[in-house]
Amino acid sequence: MKYITGSDRGEVLLLPEALEDYIGPENPVRFIDAFVGQLDLVAAGFKHAQLNETGRPPYDPKDLLRLYLYGYLNRVRSTRGLEREATRNLEVIWLLRKLRPDFKTIADFRRDNAQGIKAAGREFTLLCRRLQLLGGELVAIDSTKIKAQNAKGRNYSAARLAALQKELEEKLSSYLAELDEADASAGGESPERLTAAELKEKIAQLEKRKEELQAVAPQVQEKGQVSLTDPDSRAMSMGRGSTIGYNVQAAVDARAQSDRGHGSHPDDKRLRCPGHDGVAGAGNPAGGAAQRGGR
Repeated sequence: MKYITGSDRGEVLLLPEALEDYIGPENPVRFIDAFVGQLDLVAAGFKHAQLNETGRPPYDPKDLLRLYLYGYLNRVRSTRGLEREATRNLEVIWLLRKLRPDFKTIADFRRDNAQGIKAAGREFTLLCRRLQLLGGELVAIDSTKIKAQNAKGRNYSAARLAALQKELEEKLSSYLAELDEADASAGGESPERLTAAELKEKIAQLEKRKEELQAVAPQVQEKGQVSLTDPDSRAMSMGRGSTIGYNVQAAVDARAQSDRGHGSHPDDKRLRCPGHDGVAGAGNPAGGAAQRGGR
């Protein structure tokens, strides 16, 4: 009796293995390949979707989109992780036909084609509707708040901006009054210990702050709320406090599939990310359930 043994690694094969033999006929990775293959990446605005006549040949954006979608569905989010999968994962090797893009190429693709990737997600939802994979009669939506890299002090709503501007005007008026008293006094000092020079410095700081708020005011008037560091983030209630962040949703269709998205409104019923509209629109749009203020 002998053990079951594998092939000799040094053995030379007369006829090499075909890539098509790497995965089975019902492997889900074939759906990714077929889905991306029928997309119009030129209309979606993908970079390099149309080749230049000269220059170094780029990777086909369809291949990189296949890799990105595979990583998303299999929870491989980092670019270095996707780079490793392209060298060791048979499904990815089949999907990319042995291409091995490095992590920077993958990162650049995601950065340069953010809008195109969103468009591909919407197209995916529409395809699921055409294939009747989404019932759309009952869609349950819940969310969780994700903190953004934006300090609370750099987030402005109309009410907060008005309060800050009012506070600045009051401080400026107070400092100007103190400056007049300091100039009138013999020693050039105010009763509050600050000298005239110190008061002028305080006034200059407040004037600069006032100009900053005035520059933000048109954006607040247009959008209702503005975050300076992370423009897409918004102020969110967290039950016992608040944070500046995103409302990340999960929408589950009663028939089979689930979808995810993120947005800036704290209320699940009012957020309704674009992909979720497609899910709910597949049937009766009234057939939805959402948990208000999910955490």
